[in-house]
Amino acid sequence: MVTEPIKLTAAEVRVLGALVEKEVTTPEYYPLTLNALINACNQRSNREPVMVLDEDDARQALHGLENKGLAGRARSADGRVTKYEHWLGEAFNFSRAETALMCVLLLRGPQTPGELRGRTERLHEFAEISDVVAGLQKLMEREPSLVAVLPRQPGTKEARYAHLLSGPIETIQMPANTTPVLNYAATTPAQDDRVAQLESIVAELQQEVAALHQKFDDLFGDK
Repeated sequence: MVTEPIKLTAAEVRVLGALVEKEVTTPEYYPLTLNALINACNQRSNREPVMVLDEDDARQALHGLENKGLAGRARSADGRVTKYEHWLGEAFNFSRAETALMCVLLLRGPQTPGELRGRTERLHEFAEISDVVAGLQKLMEREPSLVAVLPRQPGTKEARYAHLLSGPIETIQMPANTTPVLNYAATTPAQDDRVAQLESIVAELQQEVAALHQKFDDLFGDK
């Protein structure tokens, strides 16, 4: 069990989050080959920010995670291809709800309970927003704390929560009279639905490509 504060790099956070996600969403391909892991890290959907990790980045992140007891080479994998897994169960003994919340916080950064409820659907179903808040509270009460609530930004209704696996969160306070500047154009509900459909299609295609890469690796091994 982890009893000391952990400080992960951005690459380590992405690799760990991707491993946790794929164990639940694509168990037939888990543990992951290096190529499949890199594809999972570099997805353009369900990732904030989008990253472009190469093989050296991934290997270095895996080495760092292994030293911290959080992830590494799969212990039960057989065959010629090296595969990788996470060890959050050993490190933290999370419930399914806690695992889902930590996974999405690792992959998408600070979020509100409402956002977390919607984005954890494939990992764990929260019946009510209060269930999300209860899960976050448990993570906050751990020693050391794994989640923190951020100061509410002007013009927002919900507070955001962030993981602490990269150290304390540094927030930038905005003046009270500042109007938040949005970096996206207003959209209609129909446009939102269309974007969601396109993102779903892209995500499915990325999963199929990752699966093909993994089958190739299984046949010919890592190069």
